[in-house]
Amino acid sequence: MIDQTVADFSLPATGGRTFTLSACQGSPVVLYFYPKDSTPGCTTEAQQFRDLHPQFVKAGAIVVGVSRDSIRSHENFKARQDLPFDLLADADEVLSASFSVIKMKSMYGKQVRGIERSTFVIDRQGVLRREWRGVKVAGHAQEVLDFVAQL
Repeated sequence: MIDQTVADFSLPATGGRTFTLSACQGSPVVLYFYPKDSTPGCTTEAQQFRDLHPQFVKAGAIVVGVSRDSIRSHENFKARQDLPFDLLADADEVLSASFSVIKMKSMYGKQVRGIERSTFVIDRQGVLRREWRGVKVAGHAQEVLDFVAQL
């Protein structure tokens, strides 16, 4: 998928909005997929993107988080963590499937389907320029910012 145009998509977003990729033409988009609202790793990741958000904005980038959680869950998570960016609800897993982030994972000894923590950077023209899969949270948001800053 690297160096290929990302197909346009629209998903429900926090704040009663709909996020549409094509509306972001001219700005890099950081699309980060995470497993579940209000879980420890996902909270830490969201906080790191939150804390670096002013620098993403300075680089002209739009940051959005994506999970299978409902908009209601997203609104609560966004409010509790004071997130300055939108969260997208991919309840039907269409976007997650198109980025191949749905994986079988082991949780408490059971196999469950879930989102593999992954981040994608789409450039100003809608072309995928970088992906991170199986992300470890520590330092990840900074690594993404460093990449975006040099686009």
